[in-house]
Amino acid sequence: VQLQASGGGLVQPGDSLRLSCTASGVTLDYYTVGWFRQAPGKEREGVSCLSIRDGDTDFSDSVKGRFTISADNAKNTVYLQMNSLKPEDTALYYCAAGPRGSSCSYLADFESWGQGTLVTVSS
Repeated sequence: VQLQASGGGLVQPGDSLRLSCTASGVTLDYYTVGWFRQAPGKEREGVSCLSIRDGDTDFSDSVKGRFTISADNAKNTVYLQMNSLKPEDTALYYCAAGPRGSSCSYLADFESWGQGTLVTVSS
């Protein structure tokens, strides 16, 4: 699976941003797709995951209520809608795909990774 992440940018606190992760090579129907982020000096962490077939979602506590994850199967794309952005959301955001049932808490579950897209939240 090849993944292409896009949509990052520089925004102010409180703004919104939508990241896109488009897959090629396979359809994502039987995958779990996740968004992960890595801030400078910190470990990569799971932000949100979506089991495409089941529709099951998972969110880290730090983004619950602010971020949503969705898929457009026709476009083979998964979106991360980020609202009410905070400076602490600043990071390099990656999307990744793993077998159905992969857990956002276990990065090793995810076999295919896209390149990162930088999100900077600053006034």
